[in-house]
Amino acid sequence: MYDEILLPTDGSGGMKRVTEHALGLAELCGATIHALYVVDETAYETVPEDARHQVRDTLQEDGKSATKSIASRAEVRGIESKEEVRWGDPAVAIIAYAVRNDIDLIVMGTRGKTGFERYLLGSVAEKVLRVSPVPVVTVHLSDPEELVAEIEELLERNYE
Repeated sequence: MYDEILLPTDGSGGMKRVTEHALGLAELCGATIHALYVVDETAYETVPEDARHQVRDTLQEDGKSATKSIASRAEVRGIESKEEVRWGDPAVAIIAYAVRNDIDLIVMGTRGKTGFERYLLGSVAEKVLRVSPVPVVTVHLSDPEELVAEIEELLERNYE
């Protein structure tokens, strides 16, 4: 069903859960994992001109490190993988990569921000969900036990 699975990463620690989910799906389907890191160019543009070269190299290396980490975990499990670092708007780059590489499924993390915080910061996952012609699975980056506790607290406050 899924032959090509795209796993966008920001290299954060929370990506471990997302990666495990994507690798599990890849194992079940015999799929290839595409690890993609997108450097947000709008953030890069705010870097002073004299520091841009060094910052660009650092960001490129961060991306290579993040995708290599996923590829290494895939290799241990016998899963074929591809690595890519791109520059641009993350949501646009993720969707473009998916379309151009015949991706069957995108598995990505979400922080689950809501309300004003999401409005201010935006959400790459939300943008991808809304626009992608490819199915998207989101995995919350937080610890599941913390999420359950938050949900139980909300239920107690709102449904007593």
